[in-house]
Amino acid sequence: MFWTIVGWVVFGLIAGLIARAVVPGKDDIGMLMTIALGVVGSVVGGWVLGFFTVGFRGFQPAGWIGSIIGAIVVLVIYNKVTGRKRRVRS
Repeated sequence: MFWTIVGWVVFGLIAGLIARAVVPGKDDIGMLMTIALGVVGSVVGGWVLGFFTVGFRGFQPAGWIGSIIGAIVVLVIYNKVTGRKRRVRS
């Protein structure tokens, strides 16, 4: 159980960091929010990919690609809802 949680944290951190790197602009969220972003993105990615491929089978994690795509979607929605990220003007 402990190693499962550690795995989710590491997985979420990596997926969240990649999503933050892909989405343009500066994100003012900390490491805990980045981990949460990656974990939620993994669940969202698993749900969306499962819906389009094998049908909805409940909340399950996605692979790396699905997790990163899910984290990007979650980050964009989070930024729109909270208004935290503003477009940088040059």
